[in-house]
Amino acid sequence: MDLAALGGFVVVFAVVGGFEVVDRTSFALIALASRRPVGPTFAGGAAAFVASSAIAVSVGAALVAVLGSGRIGLLRIGAGACLIGYALWLWYRGPEEEGVAESTRRTAFLAAFGTVLALEMGDTTMILEVLFVPAWGWLTVFLAGASSLSIVAAWDAWLGRRIGLRVEPALLHRIVVAVLLIVGALTIAYGLAPSAFSALAVATTG
Repeated sequence: MDLAALGGFVVVFAVVGGFEVVDRTSFALIALASRRPVGPTFAGGAAAFVASSAIAVSVGAALVAVLGSGRIGLLRIGAGACLIGYALWLWYRGPEEEGVAESTRRTAFLAAFGTVLALEMGDTTMILEVLFVPAWGWLTVFLAGASSLSIVAAWDAWLGRRIGLRVEPALLHRIVVAVLLIVGALTIAYGLAPSAFSALAVATTG
């Protein structure tokens, strides 16, 4: 890797990871990790981040061009609605009993993968990766973005696990449902009125 590619890697790694660590996807993954097995939750989140990076550097630019800002908003609205539906389902089920069954581990992976991938479609970090490709090439952007986001997923899973060990299960259940509802509502609001989120709007149009 030459110096230009290395510089591009560092820039993409820092910018994408910096945006993602305070993004709503990150908070959703922390919430999921707080009440599910940490390993499968991390694996599902990281796999979804890698998949979103692959989409961004391969067909991302074409996808953004075809969809346009309005239809990207519809993707965000759909992701937010799915997250709200999942939160309501969790509320209906109630707190889970202690113990980790294999089915729970599969559920943890699938929940993390589906949630992260849905929230990342048309999200700020994905669009940033699309914008970085002309400057540094798809491979550099993919490697930097995927590795940075995987580290964010590891941090989210670790932090969620620490929270889960320290909070009483019934209270944790209510907190997780509330976080997912808030993230879902914010995602829908961003899809309906992206200009209201000025910092994100600058990032996606710059």
